[in-house]
Amino acid sequence: MPIELPEAAIVEEKFLAASGPGGQNVNKVATAVQLRVNVFALGLPPYAYTRLKELAGSRMTSGGELVVTARTFRTQDANREDARARVLELIEKAHERQARRVKTKPSKAAKARRVDAKKGRSAIKAGRGKVRID
Repeated sequence: MPIELPEAAIVEEKFLAASGPGGQNVNKVATAVQLRVNVFALGLPPYAYTRLKELAGSRMTSGGELVVTARTFRTQDANREDARARVLELIEKAHERQARRVKTKPSKAAKARRVDAKKGRSAIKAGRGKVRID
């Protein structure tokens, strides 16, 4: 199920002067995009919200806004699409549930093999000590 970014969730879309390639335009045109998305307006389930906070890291503000800056491309439109795609990618990753870990116990035979191996190593190391003549 493809997830869409509702326009109501976008708090602000600001254009900034980007660094990097751009030739003569780099100092004149604001091509980088800073997109601010209100995470609460997305209506995410609790598990997805928690995972999104984890994935976003420092890109999530304390006020519940996700801030994504895109400056890869030389045009505003391409950077705008890139920013929105990155937000959607984060949201989709947040919806993926991680598999539950199933606790396992070693078998009796495995425990016995482990103890036998430890005893063997102990005997080898004990044999390395100083030779005592009694």
